[in-house]
Amino acid sequence: MKKITKKEMKAPLDIPPKMRARYKKNYLEITKRTGNLMLFAGDQRVEHLNYDFVGKGIAKDDADPEHLFRIADQANIGVFATQLGLIAKYGMDYKKVPYLIKLNSKTNLVKTKQKDPYSSLLNDVDDVLEFQKESKLKILGVGYTLYIGSEFEPQMMRTVSKIVEKAHDNGLIVVLWIYPRGKAVKDEKDPQIIAGATAVGSALGADFIKVNYPIKKGKKSAEIFKEAVISAGRSKVICAGGASKAPKQFFQELHDQIHISKAHGNATGRNIHQKPLDKAVKMSNAISAITLDGKTVKQALSIYNKI
Repeated sequence: MKKITKKEMKAPLDIPPKMRARYKKNYLEITKRTGNLMLFAGDQRVEHLNYDFVGKGIAKDDADPEHLFRIADQANIGVFATQLGLIAKYGMDYKKVPYLIKLNSKTNLVKTKQKDPYSSLLNDVDDVLEFQKESKLKILGVGYTLYIGSEFEPQMMRTVSKIVEKAHDNGLIVVLWIYPRGKAVKDEKDPQIIAGATAVGSALGADFIKVNYPIKKGKKSAEIFKEAVISAGRSKVICAGGASKAPKQFFQELHDQIHISKAHGNATGRNIHQKPLDKAVKMSNAISAITLDGKTVKQALSIYNKI
């Protein structure tokens, strides 16, 4: 995978001149100088409660929140995304991990049929800047989940706009999780709605936009996902990893997303953290090999199966 340099980068014009060097440094670090992002998602401790951390087929390691930090510490990742509170509890023991702080989160207990989704801020960018200063941790960016199609969409968009402004003012990278969700949304994985989501993310100024892989009967997801990547323009699209899959299937989907759809990475949680530590680290390294090093599915499987 070709490496990029600071000179080749175009910083968005909302980055103040005095912060462009910091923004470029953070961008190159979070993407390992490739322009692609391997995001290890640890925000699910809130989003999915304990359902994805304890149960059949899930490693016992995963019951302990520190499992996430052990993986992030030992694996080759671009950034580890989780809530500020968790980082405050464990970060002192995992200082070399690159962090992205998730600014909002909600549990999955209240279903859409009961109420359209709304996830308010847990922390704002000022909190992150203060925490970064006090902790001395490597905090490269912030993230936020936006539910387009929710009746609360206008409030969330306004919040996102302010997050992007403040984060960019301070040289931080912004990753938006954007999910079409609410009573008005009939098909959350419709390719045109997914493409609409990435267009919204681009208009709001996101650096990276995480969306679900589109599904349409009779169509190949890798082909129809191209629309979402194009619609994002200069913002880059990364794909959610979703529920746990067989490693070969996961690697093939990821390879197709990058090489056919032209996405710029992935955001993976369950397919990594539901495994015991040694396997989780190998899974992360295999994902990074495809995402950051341009390796094949066969090469990624070799990394994962290495004894």
